[in-house]
Amino acid sequence: MPAKIRKAVFGLLPFVLIAVLLLSLLFFPQEAEKGDTLVAVRVWNVDTFEGGKGSRTSFLKRIAGLAEKKNKGVYYLITSYTAEGAEEAFRKGERPDVISFGIGFSLHAEFSLPLPYASAGGELGGRVLAVPWCRGEYRLFSLTGFGEEGETILSAGGSNLVEVAAQKNGLMGRSEESLAAYTDFLAGKCRYLLGTQRDVCRFSARGTEVESRELPVYNDLYQYISVLSADKRSACLILIDELLSEAAQATLSEIGMLPVAGDPSKFTPSVFTDSAALGELRRLALAGDEKNLDKFLKTV
Repeated sequence: MPAKIRKAVFGLLPFVLIAVLLLSLLFFPQEAEKGDTLVAVRVWNVDTFEGGKGSRTSFLKRIAGLAEKKNKGVYYLITSYTAEGAEEAFRKGERPDVISFGIGFSLHAEFSLPLPYASAGGELGGRVLAVPWCRGEYRLFSLTGFGEEGETILSAGGSNLVEVAAQKNGLMGRSEESLAAYTDFLAGKCRYLLGTQRDVCRFSARGTEVESRELPVYNDLYQYISVLSADKRSACLILIDELLSEAAQATLSEIGMLPVAGDPSKFTPSVFTDSAALGELRRLALAGDEKNLDKFLKTV
């Protein structure tokens, strides 16, 4: 199949799936008990930073399936978007009922509805508009042990701010793309690697023994979720409640991510921080301007 045709087909696929689901609900309603209201909820997942292993979209699909079994007549259509793809869709006037996203994507802020949860990083204008459902963590790795001086490489793997993590933990180093930083570290080109849960999974898959220390002062490696549909708010909250349940949180290790509860981090930026402000945060961190840097951060 020619590339252009293949691209067009895959571009239409989410809309075809929505149409099939809606038609099935219209013509085959017998699965719902008499009197039930059938609700189809569109959920977009936008990854803006590296995860651990597996897929956050697949995890959402599994949890959505559990929520559907407990709530007859509610169906969730989970779709994966790149940040660029989601931005283009929003500009065209398209938007989901629920969006799962990380730092660096904030076009939906004006459409997000207040949520009945606590979330420092998801607060905007005095209202909680997003709540984290999983998290990663920053860690310092060494192949030869800690205590000696040596160069540190900062692993940059998305829209998250590894430079801020370094500054808040009293570290300095040069930034490299995530995979390049990982391979340079293994090759002995630096003594320390400031990485994330993604590197934990890489070392584990490779069978590499490495010492590591958690860096708990700052974290922006959170996957948040927001509700954009007032009409389907109840059905949307059913999914969020399932995601935040102890049972679901206990299985996040399947995708190399961590539960939200027990997070030791002290500072985080607003997940709705725009690209210009993210650039300013990075600049302040590299300049060592902690006083002005802290003005952008929230206490967790």
